[in-house]
Amino acid sequence: MNNSHLHSTLELLGWSDFFADQVQPTEAELLPRRVASVHRARIEAIDVTGPVKLELPANANTADYAVGDWVLADPRSGMLVNRLDRKTVFQRRSEGGRGQQLVAANIDTLLIVTSCNADFNTERLERYLIMANQAGSNPVIVLTKADTADDVGLFQAQAEALQRDLPVVALNGRSADASSCLSPWCGVGQTVALVGSSGVGKSTLVNTLTGLGSGSAQKTGTVREYDAQGRHTTTARSLHAIPGGGWVIDTPGIRTLHVSDVTDGIDMLFSDITELAPLCRFRDCTHSHEPGCLVQAAVRSGALAADRLERWRSLAAENRDRTPVISGPRGNKIVRKREY
Repeated sequence: MNNSHLHSTLELLGWSDFFADQVQPTEAELLPRRVASVHRARIEAIDVTGPVKLELPANANTADYAVGDWVLADPRSGMLVNRLDRKTVFQRRSEGGRGQQLVAANIDTLLIVTSCNADFNTERLERYLIMANQAGSNPVIVLTKADTADDVGLFQAQAEALQRDLPVVALNGRSADASSCLSPWCGVGQTVALVGSSGVGKSTLVNTLTGLGSGSAQKTGTVREYDAQGRHTTTARSLHAIPGGGWVIDTPGIRTLHVSDVTDGIDMLFSDITELAPLCRFRDCTHSHEPGCLVQAAVRSGALAADRLERWRSLAAENRDRTPVISGPRGNKIVRKREY
């Protein structure tokens, strides 16, 4: 197989010049493979031939790899040699954790899934949007169970108001129309990842996108109707093919999503505030009481909702408090919380 045909075939898996440019001349004989699932002691991958075995070096830590990663492997032994830099990466810091937990990598679009019932929570959606912005992927809000809602438009309007030019799609995850609703983000070589709470219909949506009855169909769980809480059915992240050429990564439900080390993500979510801030009279304006504050002026005029400013302030404070700083001598760095 010549290189041009190999690369065109790899592009169906999400390969692009961003990854090709990282391959060194000394690595020309190595084979690109994409991580399809990550487990405690093994990593499963795919290449142009389909699923392939990936051998890990003795010192490899599977926690350093994410579903969607591109790696280079020895064609003879199948041994993983190198992981290529990520174009995008969705990660989160767990409660009390010092490092970031990898969720998925090289995602073009992050589908943030919630449902048109008691699960719908704008504050939680804001946290997902911050993480999507920080990851470098395009966020899309997906409202499931639209067929059960009395007023889908109300949910849609609240979601659209969260971030400028935010796409919001309402659908029934079990309907065949769900695939066509999401087709703009599921084209050939495109990768989407689904995130959201347990019970909102992520696995159902994955089954619809990949084709019901496929061998990789995800388990689904029931939902308690009174509080919309579902059972946790997806226990591992995995990559699945979408008919037509795209790829979807399903993820376990995230119960708690803290913001940490995501300043850029917050700035993008609250761009209406961050764009006004440099125009305030004082460079260190806190937007609370200073004269000449254009942010407060926007609140008074009704151009900016007061509760939106409060949410920005609260999330920015949480980000400062939860973002560790590195201190200590070179080679003996420790992580400690910021102090204010």
